[in-house]
Amino acid sequence: MTQYKVTLAYDGTNFAGYQVQPHQRTVQGVIQAALAKMTKQPTFHIDGSGRTDSGVHALGQVISFAYPGRLAPASMLAALNSLMPLDIEILDVAIVADSFHARYSARGKRYLYRVALGKYTDPFKRLYTGHYPYRLDVARIRVALADLVGTHDFTSFAASGGVITDKVRTIYEATVTEDAANHELRFEFYGNGFLYNMVRILVATLLEIGNGRRPEHDFLRLFAVKDRQQARGTAPASGLYLKTVYYPEEAE
Repeated sequence: MTQYKVTLAYDGTNFAGYQVQPHQRTVQGVIQAALAKMTKQPTFHIDGSGRTDSGVHALGQVISFAYPGRLAPASMLAALNSLMPLDIEILDVAIVADSFHARYSARGKRYLYRVALGKYTDPFKRLYTGHYPYRLDVARIRVALADLVGTHDFTSFAASGGVITDKVRTIYEATVTEDAANHELRFEFYGNGFLYNMVRILVATLLEIGNGRRPEHDFLRLFAVKDRQQARGTAPASGLYLKTVYYPEEAE
């Protein structure tokens, strides 16, 4: 058996998320079906660095699997891409130690969230951005982002569907960039881990701060109260991208 680490990108629009679900089209299901075909096995299992929800995209999702036999990385990349639908691309393949696991070996993740700022919904962006047509003060957002950096209890920013009890996470970077040419804001969050819907809830809260509906330092209060209802909103899945997964040799 040969252990592979595979990096891929996908458009999440027409997937019911990453993880296999009965009678649903999922990223994991499509790739496992391709590997089952390659190995002539009835089933095949892969491990992902984490789940993405329905409508969420990936620029650098990572999976790992043990393959019966040994193909050169370039051959594995070509073989997988030949079996992928148009909304998945295999970007990189590496042979790794048997101990490597896409999820358990990961040391951090970076997410991108794109917000379109037009007054009306752009039909060509609606599947790939969130949309916020209201006034925003980006300086207020930058003040709030500074409060996210560090180790905090993110209970107020975890969707109720999550099963993880320890909600303490460390954020290493939290930034916003104004993309004037495309009339967008681009948020990036780099941390050691993220809770279910956490990035989308953070973005919704940041937009309310930028609109003046919350004080600049409201994150400090929300960390303390540990109450999901007080964070309220969740930004749309369409604007979220899993950008990079970091492993020990890559962690910044």
